Amino acid sequence: MRKFFFVEPVIFVYMFASYLTSPVVQQFIYRRLWEEEYNSTFISSSNTSSCEQNKSSPAYIKQKGVQEKTSLFNMQLDLTAAVPSLVVAFIIVANGDRQGRKRSLVLPSVGALIADIFQTLISYFSLPLSVLFAATFISGLFGSMATFLGGGFAYIADLCHDEKQKTTRIAVVDLIFGVVSGLAGLSSGYILREMGFTWTFGTASLLHVVNIIYIIFFLEDTVSISESQQQAQVSFKELLKETFSGVYMLFKTAPSKKRILIIVLLFTFMTYLFTVFGGSSLFTLYELNEPLCWNEVYIGYGAAAFTSVSLTSFLGVYFFSKCLKDIYIVFIGIFSYVGGIVMAAFAKTTLLMFLVRVPSLFCLMPVPVLRSMLSKVVLPSEQGAVFACIACLEVVTGTISLLVFNVLYAATVAWFSGFSFLFSAGFCLIPLGALCWLLCTSWNGEDLALLVPDEVSSIDSVDS
Repeated sequence: MRKFFFVEPVIFVYMFASYLTSPVVQQFIYRRLWEEEYNSTFISSSNTSSCEQNKSSPAYIKQKGVQEKTSLFNMQLDLTAAVPSLVVAFIIVANGDRQGRKRSLVLPSVGALIADIFQTLISYFSLPLSVLFAATFISGLFGSMATFLGGGFAYIADLCHDEKQKTTRIAVVDLIFGVVSGLAGLSSGYILREMGFTWTFGTASLLHVVNIIYIIFFLEDTVSISESQQQAQVSFKELLKETFSGVYMLFKTAPSKKRILIIVLLFTFMTYLFTVFGGSSLFTLYELNEPLCWNEVYIGYGAAAFTSVSLTSFLGVYFFSKCLKDIYIVFIGIFSYVGGIVMAAFAKTTLLMFLVRVPSLFCLMPVPVLRSMLSKVVLPSEQGAVFACIACLEVVTGTISLLVFNVLYAATVAWFSGFSFLFSAGFCLIPLGALCWLLCTSWNGEDLALLVPDEVSSIDSVDS
């Protein structure tokens, strides 16, 4: 059977299924907690959700209570998956340099399939919400999205031999994320309205089945594995040793300049993800709350509007990379995010909330560019190690950001629901400071391309 080096369909299907269920799970939790609080069925009209706007009404106080409970429940749910996925992502992605990339793609797909089946059963049989913790924990044991992203980006890096091609190709993957999130978000609103929660989760399950079949039978691995490696039985202790030694050698054998540069870039990547993950995770709750009071269809429209941001961010990376160094592209992206999130904090009408996407046109540029910068500064044999570090940082950062922002939102929603967005904008000073430090040193974008060839030449001279 012929196989292909074409991982984009895998990423598309996985992300579509994930983004299809992500806003739906939040709305499912919100409705169930609403019904428990009010002891009545959640009502949604064609234009707005069941939303009390009179601040003197007792229903308004209960509504704020549901917002707080939903925010804290989402935080606990994310923590349940974070711990196991952190360990699995680190082991599987780092060992991809020796054992292949496909397992880091298929395992998270299997975990997501199991989680969606659980969610389907919870919805169909009206099982307690606590069962969701079991679903997310099992998904985390299979690596979750962190393992999938780490393996996917390492797969892309293996295929790219030109530095500019690597930046563009990674940006294409991030474009897929954005476009798919918009399509899935828009679809989720209509699917949820026409088919209900059960069939929405069931649809995502079928998509993961298709993805697993494609990965196993049609996707070619970028790392060749010899028959002796396939037959060799490696103990868990030896696997951990190989994993940590690969990451350890990434920093130990590198020159001090390269080592510090990797650390600063990882720090910048982590702090920017912290503010973006945390701020964007609150949009659904913010839109369900007064005065917007959006229903599932409007929430889907909001998610679809994010597609334009992904497209413009990709175009920004494509064109800016022709005339600007990578670090300046990251600067533009961070300032774009700050403008959008500050506007969201004061958005009180539907039109203004949609217009938030205008200043945010380039807010996603820093993510693929920072990934590309990190990939450029390491050897081909170290791609798995560096993307394992990135994957683990994404899990840790995503978990901490969701914890901080959900607690912050629950504490401030009663007096100013947009405070968390302002906090997110202010936190951007940290990655901006790290980038300014890089600019004040001699480590510019051109040094990234020089570090790896110098290291390779030194290794060749030793070998000769």
